Amino acid sequence: MLLVADSGSTKCDWILVKSNGERLETNTMGFNPFFHNEELIASEISKNEILMSYADRILNIYFFGAGASSKQRNTIVENGLKKVFKNTVELRVDHDLIGAAIATAEDDPGIACILGTGSNSCYYDGTTVQEVVPALGYILGDEGSGAYFGKILLSKYLYKKLPIELATALEKECGVSKESIFEAVYNKPNPNVYLASFMRFARDHNDHPFFKEMIYKGISAFINIHVWCYENFREVPVHFVGSIAYYFKDTLEEVAKNYRFTVGKIVKKPVTPLADYYCKKLNFPIV
Repeated sequence: MLLVADSGSTKCDWILVKSNGERLETNTMGFNPFFHNEELIASEISKNEILMSYADRILNIYFFGAGASSKQRNTIVENGLKKVFKNTVELRVDHDLIGAAIATAEDDPGIACILGTGSNSCYYDGTTVQEVVPALGYILGDEGSGAYFGKILLSKYLYKKLPIELATALEKECGVSKESIFEAVYNKPNPNVYLASFMRFARDHNDHPFFKEMIYKGISAFINIHVWCYENFREVPVHFVGSIAYYFKDTLEEVAKNYRFTVGKIVKKPVTPLADYYCKKLNFPIV
């Protein structure tokens, strides 16, 4: 059996593929070795009934995740997986950027971008990835990400610069207050996930001029920093994965038109094309 995972900061999507091609999909919390140790990873996976039902029969695992960008951090995830999937004969843990590149470009050259809770980009030559500009995380960077936009939205609200109709709706629909925002951002874990959670509100009110301008400017900032840095960005397709790219696709394509580059694939959840890719590699049927 084959198991493929794509893990962001918010959640981890899993697809288990049986030898006959049948697929089972599930999810867990997101795992990031910057913040999570192998014991927590194993413990959370062990709570998932689908994964545990087939744990002993899974032979190939391909895990792509946020924070899995060095051998030391990858080992944390590997050890967590090995505690649960004890009969695995092939285990690959790699960065979510590489997963994004494979999910969109497969074996062809292109630029792969992540626009989800966080943001990042790389050039992919069909085999390896090259990063020119580093991802700085939600405090210093993450332009165009859910956390980036959530920070803008909440700061505008707290400064009383948000249009009154949006401020009223935000309080009613999300129950926010200065106290609740400060508690979540400064005292609770994973403030980036909290900030990104407000993109559902932005999506629901996307027709408002405030959000149209905010999203356009934020995606433009991402392109300026994370796509223009590649000299051939107008010569190869620029692919995107993540909820921000997916739900604000129209704005993304407007930015691309104005910046004169070609948008390739836009994928909300890269785990599905990743499963397709490895099924082909391992000669599993695709059903």
